[in-house]
Amino acid sequence: MTRTAHPDFDRLSQRLEQRVATGLHKLGLALKHRTWALAHEQGLSPTQGQILAALASDGPLSASEVAARLGVSLPTVSDAVTTLVAKRLVRKTPDPRHPRASLLRLTARGARRAATAGTWPEFLATAVGTLSVGEQTVLLVAVMKMIGTLQAQGQIPTSRMCATCLHFRPHVHDGALPHHCAFIDAPMAERHLRLDCAEHALAPPDQQAAAWGRVAQTG
Repeated sequence: MTRTAHPDFDRLSQRLEQRVATGLHKLGLALKHRTWALAHEQGLSPTQGQILAALASDGPLSASEVAARLGVSLPTVSDAVTTLVAKRLVRKTPDPRHPRASLLRLTARGARRAATAGTWPEFLATAVGTLSVGEQTVLLVAVMKMIGTLQAQGQIPTSRMCATCLHFRPHVHDGALPHHCAFIDAPMAERHLRLDCAEHALAPPDQQAAAWGRVAQTG
C-alpha cells in the first residue's frame, strides 16, 4: 500500500528552517544555562571563564584580540580582566608588538582554572557523541555553513575555519579524502574540517569566496 503525506502537514507545520532554528535556540539556551551555572560554581562570570579558556587555547593575547575572539566589546573584556587580575588568575606583561599595550597571560592558578572553564561545553559534546560518525560529519558541515552565512552578514565574529583559511584546498582529491591542508600537506576528510584552528591564516576574499563555493557542494 502506497502512503502519502497528509495534505495538511505542510500547511499546518512551521517551516522546516524555523523548526531547525527553534531546536538550535533550545540548545543555545541549554548551553547558556549550563555556562552560568558552572561559572557561578567557579566564582567566575561566563565572560571571565571564556577569557581564561581563550588564553589557555591561544596563549598570550591583547585585550583587543580577546574581544575579537569572543565577539564582545573591549570595555566588557577590560572589566572582566580587571577582576581576573585581582583574583590572580591573569597577569599583564608588556606587548613587544605595541610599546604602550599589554599582553594578557594566565598565571599558574589561572591555568588550573582554565582547564575547568574549557570543559563547560562538554555536555553538548556528550550529546553529539550519541550520533553516528556520518551524522556528526553532516552536522559539522551544516554548522560550518551556517557560521559562514552569519559571518558574511556581520552577525558573529570571524571564526578560524578551514573555509576561510589560506591553506585550505577544497575538493581537490577523489575518494574519501577530498580536501587538502597545505599547512601540513595532507588530504582531509570532511570530518577533519575545523571551526577554530590555531594555524589558521586568513585567505584573501577571492580565495574565500571560491572555497565557500566548493564547500557548498558538500552535503
